[in-house]
Amino acid sequence: MHPDIRRIVIIGAGQASAWAAHTLRQQGYMGRLSVISAEAQVFYERPPLSKQVLAGTMAPAALQLFSEEAIAELAIDWHKPVLATAIDPQQRQVHLANGVCLAYDKLLIATGSRARVPVSDWLGLAQVVTLRTLDDAARLRERLLPGQRLAILGGGWIGLEVAATARSLGVAVSLFEQGNRLCARSVRPELSAFLLQLHQEQGVDVQLACGAIDLVATDSGVVQLWRADQCIGEVDTVVVGAGAEIACELGRDAGLAVNHGLLVDEFGRTSHPDIYAAGDVAVHPELGVCVQSWANAQHQAISAAKSMLGEPCEYRDPLWIWSDQYQCNIQMLGTPANQASRLVERIVSEQQRAFIYLDEENRLTSMVTINDAKLMKLGKRWLKSGTVLPAAQLADPAANMMALKP
Repeated sequence: MHPDIRRIVIIGAGQASAWAAHTLRQQGYMGRLSVISAEAQVFYERPPLSKQVLAGTMAPAALQLFSEEAIAELAIDWHKPVLATAIDPQQRQVHLANGVCLAYDKLLIATGSRARVPVSDWLGLAQVVTLRTLDDAARLRERLLPGQRLAILGGGWIGLEVAATARSLGVAVSLFEQGNRLCARSVRPELSAFLLQLHQEQGVDVQLACGAIDLVATDSGVVQLWRADQCIGEVDTVVVGAGAEIACELGRDAGLAVNHGLLVDEFGRTSHPDIYAAGDVAVHPELGVCVQSWANAQHQAISAAKSMLGEPCEYRDPLWIWSDQYQCNIQMLGTPANQASRLVERIVSEQQRAFIYLDEENRLTSMVTINDAKLMKLGKRWLKSGTVLPAAQLADPAANMMALKP
């Protein structure tokens, strides 16, 4: 560990920030540790916001990554709620909106991402909500009452999870997706088709290839949805789930290398040797894209924190994300399969199946499981070991998958 590292600053206070701070102290760092947070609420998990928190089955306090006592033991110099406005790499300083200037020896950028809103004026409408923070979830929860009408703009993971939760609460849901299929950026057509059928069976009105939609608030308190010159419906609430914007502007304006997100090496180091990045804001060193998942945020942050202290720790984890919708736990491993990958579909029952993608040598490239956590656990081992897999056995629902344990 470098003795000259006396001041570390972390921008952001989400999953990546929490695990970086925890790791720094766990590795023996005793210097000043400053964390800048735009929110008053810090170090909490976000995945349950669209599920248990929105459904009212999880209290906000249960989202905390660490207990209050554990957070206190980290001895953090908190700056919240306040925005970081600029990074000066030459002077090794971070400037805050309240005029405070923090000096650092090492800096970690963990600013994450924010909801993309196609029309900024929509944010001025009381009936329009995004879902990124605990406050967003609380505001939306108050509006999801039985019999209410909800429109969701965007057929990605957030939109689908909100749709599933809203239907469980007795809310009428219409979902509008401009693309030709659901989650088209991240999954193959067969999973898109499964998701479409799943939501339609639960009563969601899904409209694909819907075109551009505008929102107009009326004096009666409802929102009208317009397509071209035609009003296509009225709802009580609109959730904008049209993707995310990577919050990389601080690094970009400081001159760091950017390609959609902040470019980092396998140690989390940006193009400046004293500045690191982790989580949504950082481009995955092998996949070449920003990965928005709690597993990526946590593990990349742990790697970056160790590396900041002079103990190089590589991060090369494969993509792994999950989603809960209705009674389905959907897990995805590896990058979305390309058209050259061979698909093996394993159907155990209507609600338990897997899409398994193999290369030309019958090695796993990626996999999607639905209500089959045990198979996903095996898949992670297959991917890591490069196991050659018998396609016929994978497709046989009666076959014992444990016999293929590497």
